[in-house]
Amino acid sequence: MATKRIGILTGGGDVPGLNSVIKGVVYRGSEIGCEVIGIRRGWEGLTHVNLDDAASKARYIWPLDRENTRTIDRTGGTALHSSRTNPSQMKSLPEFLQGLDFPKTEVTKKGVTSTVYDVTPQVIKNLDRLGIDFLIAIGGDDTLSYAARLDKAGVKVIAIPKTMDNDVRNTEYCIGFSTAISRASDAIQRQRTTVGSHERVGIFRVFGRDAGYTALYTAYVTSMRCGIPEHKFKLERFIELLIKDKRDNPSNYSICVLSEGAEWEGHKVREYGDPDAYGHRKKMSVAEDLSEEIKRRAKEETVVSDLTYELRSGDPDFVDKLVAGTFGNMAMDCLLEDKHGVMMAIVNGCYARMPIPDPKLGPRTVDIESMYNTDRYRPNYANKAGLPIFLTRA
Repeated sequence: MATKRIGILTGGGDVPGLNSVIKGVVYRGSEIGCEVIGIRRGWEGLTHVNLDDAASKARYIWPLDRENTRTIDRTGGTALHSSRTNPSQMKSLPEFLQGLDFPKTEVTKKGVTSTVYDVTPQVIKNLDRLGIDFLIAIGGDDTLSYAARLDKAGVKVIAIPKTMDNDVRNTEYCIGFSTAISRASDAIQRQRTTVGSHERVGIFRVFGRDAGYTALYTAYVTSMRCGIPEHKFKLERFIELLIKDKRDNPSNYSICVLSEGAEWEGHKVREYGDPDAYGHRKKMSVAEDLSEEIKRRAKEETVVSDLTYELRSGDPDFVDKLVAGTFGNMAMDCLLEDKHGVMMAIVNGCYARMPIPDPKLGPRTVDIESMYNTDRYRPNYANKAGLPIFLTRA
């Protein structure tokens, strides 16, 4: 008989390495007498499941064992699927919950006011009915913001950070980051041949709404200019450097990488579409905007490449497999010690347990002074002795 029943879910965007966490939890659980229940589609699995409806339960609840997780770590993505659901701010209720009394508030974001419902009582009720003793939540700052709230509401939550943006507080590393940089480096290396063949300025766009780690570290390992959200660059200076790079290059081309949230002085990235469950709208391509400015000001042709979703697809690299599997087993150690409200982390280059970050603090951002040269729009390469392997401290 299982001594503990564990729920596990993945929320937000997918990244390589998630399946390694899931498999690690299941396999370790089988060794210590724990039953693992997969919650499908992130927090939606706990807001939309109707446990009195067999079809709904089958859609959202998936008992996991060694057999059905045996091969999942061989591929990227998440076998549990994902969603961007915020149970504390739901714009509409599932049909079977309509008419029930949930706390509601008026929320205004960017001039738009809407009524949202907090269905946390239903989430807790579903966890109780499922007999979940501990919930392992794997996600970025949005997913883990609700995890922190749920733990304070009395649910025993253990968090695991994942995001290719690497911007979760209290940790120097999030699952998916290494693979994203490897993917970006490979893609840029391949596309050098096209940019060089046509003697153009290559502009690459990567994810990074609020933090520039993905663009900065891609630039770090490929020796290129970069624009990040933490620092508005001077447009004329940026273009001047790119044109100089091009003219100094025997192959007569230059390249740069931009975070999706990067901006220059006097420019603001445009957004489109409805806000998601956490209030984020999709951003128009700053790379396209920069391309138009280069054509207009420098009379140079460009090649624009959007690498965003490419970087989170496919199999995890060694680092993400290693960290993911270790984080999963660390979570099980916490369960055995009845520790909750904690997040698995890397601090000073070592594995550690840290508090689930306070959502009010927002994402972790690049330290400009130590990491970014604001005159040359490149990473800082000097003075790295004594730093942890990922060059920043949590």
